Amino acid sequence: MIKVTTEDFSVDEVLRRLRSSGIGAMVTFVGVVRDSSEGRKVDGVEIQVYDDMAMRQLEVIRKEAIERFGVEDVAIVHRYGSLDISENIMMIAVSAAHRSEAFDACRFVLERIKEKVPIWKKEKTPEGGFWVEGEHHGPR
Repeated sequence: MIKVTTEDFSVDEVLRRLRSSGIGAMVTFVGVVRDSSEGRKVDGVEIQVYDDMAMRQLEVIRKEAIERFGVEDVAIVHRYGSLDISENIMMIAVSAAHRSEAFDACRFVLERIKEKVPIWKKEKTPEGGFWVEGEHHGPR
C-alpha cells in the first residue's frame, strides 16, 4: 500500500491491511509535526510533493525493502499540505515473519524516503518559514 494524500490516516487501518496469518511481527514508524526545531518554536509545517514521481519512487522503495529483507509487506503513507502541531506526517508499516527483518526494513524505507523521494518540508515559525534540509530533498 502506497498513499500520498492531504487527508489524515488511521494507523489501525493501515495495520489491518497488513495483517495475515504468516506474520509474527509488525513494525511501524509514525512521524508527527513537533512544536520546535533547532531551538526555534514551530507553529506547523507545509509539506510539498511532486505526486507522480513520489508515488513511483515510493513503490520502488517498497519493492526493494520486500526483496532485500524478505518481509511480507510494506505500507507507506505520506501527507502533504499545511499541517499543525501533533498531526501525522508519515507512516511506514512493515509486516514480516520475524521482528529483526521488520525493524531493518522499516529503517531502510525511512532512510530511502529521505534520500530519494521528492517531498519538501517547510517549518512555519514566528520568524517566518524555513525549508528543512536533510529530511528530504531541499527545494529546487
